[in-house]
Amino acid sequence: LQYDKTSSGWKALSRVAHIYAGELNLPVKRMFLSLKGTVTILCIDLGADMVPAISLAYETAESDIMKRQPRDPKQDKLVNERLISMSYGQIGMMQAAAGFFAYFVIMSENGFWPGRLLGLRKEWDSAAVNDLKDSYNQEWTFKDRKTLEYTCHTAFFVSIVIVQWADLIICKTRRNSILHQGMRNHVLNFGLVFETALAAFLAYTPGMDKGLRMYPLKFNWWLPALPFSLLIFVYDEIRRYILRRNPGGWVERETYY
Repeated sequence: LQYDKTSSGWKALSRVAHIYAGELNLPVKRMFLSLKGTVTILCIDLGADMVPAISLAYETAESDIMKRQPRDPKQDKLVNERLISMSYGQIGMMQAAAGFFAYFVIMSENGFWPGRLLGLRKEWDSAAVNDLKDSYNQEWTFKDRKTLEYTCHTAFFVSIVIVQWADLIICKTRRNSILHQGMRNHVLNFGLVFETALAAFLAYTPGMDKGLRMYPLKFNWWLPALPFSLLIFVYDEIRRYILRRNPGGWVERETYY
């Protein structure tokens, strides 16, 4: 459930950013409001996420599972405020941050620093403007701007896939360390490879620029999301360490779902 819910977390933040960003030229504009953007989201939900989510069913039980009290069906709900807090308020926010960071990295590398993007949407979307200047006074045609924009969309999608690596791994256990649990679930390992291969297929297959508006990425544009993926893994390892060291404490009451 947590793995599934975290996908909603980054989408929710992206929608909020679109509402409150005003004239900021952010990637969520067409990712969520256009037909082809909807297809991209479906690629994440039905393609990149489905196989990894199913693979969790093949995960072996944690070593201490027989020491835990049975779940109280009246008190212990499958979806509770702690699960929502972890999925939407913590892990999901880190995933969204990874996507936006990759977006701004590519924009900046191509001459559009974040400050230049403020108030730029109207000119950016105008087909009549073919001499839009970036932060270095380089002029951009409408076609070139759209190619850059859709490249950022692709990087956003790839970044979500990369941070979902860590999300999938931390969902293997609720209390035990991943180092103790191991990576012996071969179905899950296949899921990691599958979602990565799917992202590469969508980004580099000829014709995807016309079908899904997904453009090839430079290798280094895959990298901005990696620190966020590592952050998610370390963050949850520390959380579970505290759970084991201080059972019944504040961290368990607030984050153990």
